[in-house]
Amino acid sequence: MFSLIPTYFNMSLKNFFTSRVFIKHLILAFLLVLIIIVFTLQRLKSYTRHGESFPVPNFTGLTINEIETLSEQNDLKYEIIDSTHFDGAKPGVVVEQVPEAGFRVKRNRIVFLTINSTVPEKVTLPKLTDISFRQAQALIENCGLITGTISYEHSEYNNLVLKVRQNNRELTTGDIIQKGSSVDLIIGSSSGSEDTQLPNLAGLTYFEAQAILSSNMLNPGVLIYDESIITSEDTLAALIWKQYPNFQNTRIVSLGTSIDLWFTLDSLKIEQPILQVTE
Repeated sequence: MFSLIPTYFNMSLKNFFTSRVFIKHLILAFLLVLIIIVFTLQRLKSYTRHGESFPVPNFTGLTINEIETLSEQNDLKYEIIDSTHFDGAKPGVVVEQVPEAGFRVKRNRIVFLTINSTVPEKVTLPKLTDISFRQAQALIENCGLITGTISYEHSEYNNLVLKVRQNNRELTTGDIIQKGSSVDLIIGSSSGSEDTQLPNLAGLTYFEAQAILSSNMLNPGVLIYDESIITSEDTLAALIWKQYPNFQNTRIVSLGTSIDLWFTLDSLKIEQPILQVTE
C-alpha cells in the first residue's frame, strides 16, 4: 500500500504541470512579467529622456542672476569653477563656458562657468633693468604685461634697459602691478640716435601692429579711426589702412620713433596702397 503513494504523487504532479489550468496561469504570469519589464523600460526612458538633447544657451556676458534665470528656463544646472580677470569684460560676468554655446546636451546637465574677477589680477614685476631689450621684452610677455613706450637715454651700453616706468612712476623689481597693463622702457644708447627698419603695418590690427613695432623698438603714435568704426568691438577688429611715416617713402627711421596709424573696417581702403601722409 505504502509503495503506491510515490507513484500516485508523481502522476498527480505530472498531471498538474500538464493541466490547462497550470499552463494558463504560467502564460498569464509570463505576460505579467513582460508587461512589468516593458512598463519599467518605458518609464526609465521617459525619465532619462533617452535620445533627447538640446543646445546649450550662451551664458557669456551674463551676471549670476541672469545665469540662474537662463539655466532654469533650459532645465540646466551650472557650476562656477574659476574666476579670472579679462580686460574689456564687466566684473562678475561669465567669460568662458563648458560646454560651449550651441553644444547639444540632455536636460539637468551641468554647465561649467568661468567668471570675470571683480578684482584685477596682479603680477610681480620681474627684474627688467640691466638686461637687453629682447630679454626684457620676453620677460614682460611671460608675466602677462605689455611693452609700452620705448625711449632712449645716453649710456655706454647699447640696448640695455636702464629704467622701467608706468604712468610716469619709476618701477622697481618686485613691484605689484595690474596684469595686462603696459610698462614703459628707457633703453641705453651710446651713439645717440640709432636707426631701424620701418615695418609695413597695412592690414594689421592694433595689437598685431603693436607687437611688430615693439620688436623694432618703435612706438604707436596717434591712433585715428574712420567713420566705419562705431563700437568697441569694431575697434578691436579694425585694420590699418594708412601709416605715418609712410612705408612707401620711408624705409629707415630712428629707434623710438612714434608711428601714427589710421584704422578702418572698409575693405576697399585696406586693399588700396597705403596713402602718403604729408605733414
